[in-house]
Amino acid sequence: MVEINENFLELQDSYLFSTIAKKIDEFTKNNPDKEIIRLGIGDVTKPIVPACVDALVKASKEIGTSEGFKGYGPEQGYDFLRKAIVKNDYNSRGINISENEIFVSDGAKCDCGNIVDIFANNNKVAITDPVYPVYLDTNVMSGRSGRYNEETQTYNNIIYLPLSADNDFKPELPKEKVDMIYLCFPNNPTGTVLDKSELKKWVNYAKENKSIILFDSAYEAFITDDDIPHSIYEIEGAKDVAIEFRSYSKTAGFTGLRCAYTVVPNSVYGYTSEGKKISLNKLWNRRTTTKFNGVSYVIQRAAEATYSKEGKKQIDESISFYLENAKIIKEGLIEAGYTVYGGDNSPYIWLKVPNNMTSWDFFDILLKEANVVGTPGSGFGPHGEGYFRLTAFGTREKTIEAIKRIKNI
Repeated sequence: MVEINENFLELQDSYLFSTIAKKIDEFTKNNPDKEIIRLGIGDVTKPIVPACVDALVKASKEIGTSEGFKGYGPEQGYDFLRKAIVKNDYNSRGINISENEIFVSDGAKCDCGNIVDIFANNNKVAITDPVYPVYLDTNVMSGRSGRYNEETQTYNNIIYLPLSADNDFKPELPKEKVDMIYLCFPNNPTGTVLDKSELKKWVNYAKENKSIILFDSAYEAFITDDDIPHSIYEIEGAKDVAIEFRSYSKTAGFTGLRCAYTVVPNSVYGYTSEGKKISLNKLWNRRTTTKFNGVSYVIQRAAEATYSKEGKKQIDESISFYLENAKIIKEGLIEAGYTVYGGDNSPYIWLKVPNNMTSWDFFDILLKEANVVGTPGSGFGPHGEGYFRLTAFGTREKTIEAIKRIKNI
């Protein structure tokens, strides 16, 4: 008899986007003349910039020749991309990162999920709430979560760090010792940020408790304020206690091309049950070379092109476009009387649901009365109830129209 990993049975049904899809399908069937504007899913709408397309074409032609053909590449990523990452994303900000600390992958979501492979199951995990579901679900799959409590809608062994207006969306240090800490800033879904002094608290905590910070920096390209760090390694001591995840998905529109990278400094360590220090870089390298065959040469050449002069300029224009969308949404909602957060250094706008409605009730009103789709905050965790997420990744025309409709409710 083959036995299953029973930790999967502790997973709660991921009903959020399936429920949204069902509601939209039902509404469309009953209202075929209504045009729905979708501001709920965090996928980009602008095309891949010309510099990256040119690199894709050139690399495709190259591998079509005997001289330029590429077979298996290095699992950790080609040197040309790792060097470009080190120079442009870190050295340019005064951060000393080595090429062998960079691991190129096919997505930050994959890396955030796969990183749990190198940590013991008895580690105590802390996550912010509301939260990007992959952090929680992959720890449930790995057996770190304990049982699910229907009443509180939380897992018994997970430490939840609430994000709400009450704490200005800044997670408070846990009252008990934790080993693995997930932080994502600019935050998905709230769109809020932490400054250097706030991040320093977490670095100090991790050093004092021999913890690891798993820092998702997928939205750093949207940061415009000078006092908001783009990398956790801008904080003194972070290279000893943090692993950072980066992605080209939202930065360069690679949601379909799939390319990202993870930084595992040589100075960050875990420990055996006897207390022996072990390099996490070596563990992650072993895991990567065993379970991954690398990102394709063509895609990595496209990623390299994001750092070219033209690539940077074109991507900056795309980022500015989405930030302008965020500004339109935020200012429009404020004018309509909503309490709104995020949207300044982020493509996500997090609004307080009015009149003590549930987030799903508000979803229904937006769909039926404005024909606009967003994401109920409760879908990101219990502390997301009472809030609602809109994204800035739509077209300009539909973004403006969506806010006009919402104002007319």
